[in-house]
Amino acid sequence: MINLIGTYEAKADAKGRLMISSALKKQLQTVLADGFVLKRSVFQPCLELYPMAEWNLMMEKINKLNRFVKKNNDFIRRFTAGVKTVELDASGRLLIPKDLCHFAGIEKEIVLSSAVNIVEIWDKDSYEKVIDDAALDFAALAEEVMGNTEADELS
Repeated sequence: MINLIGTYEAKADAKGRLMISSALKKQLQTVLADGFVLKRSVFQPCLELYPMAEWNLMMEKINKLNRFVKKNNDFIRRFTAGVKTVELDASGRLLIPKDLCHFAGIEKEIVLSSAVNIVEIWDKDSYEKVIDDAALDFAALAEEVMGNTEADELS
């Protein structure tokens, strides 16, 4: 499992290509040759870049779902909508397909934000708004999500 660190700004060109920062590329060095999967986020108007090994782990979980349950099929369809395989080109750029740029509202200014084992790709203005909005509720969210970790470890 890969653990990514950092938030990086980038610019997309007219074709939707963006240069991955050298600091992020260094963290991804061991997985660059395998390629990536780029998809719509489930909860936010951003994209998620999965190293192929991480995507394969996710697909193992999804493949365990019973496809004779309608909600499982609906979930799989929505989760994989717009999924694309991508690679860095010889110049170290990542091409974001037009439909995914449109979904995430990506035009020029971009933020690449590590999210443990994947990278979120945001339009900069959308990212700043989500971070600002989340700041108000973060203390309560942190307590709710992480507050009982000691009790969980004792169980």
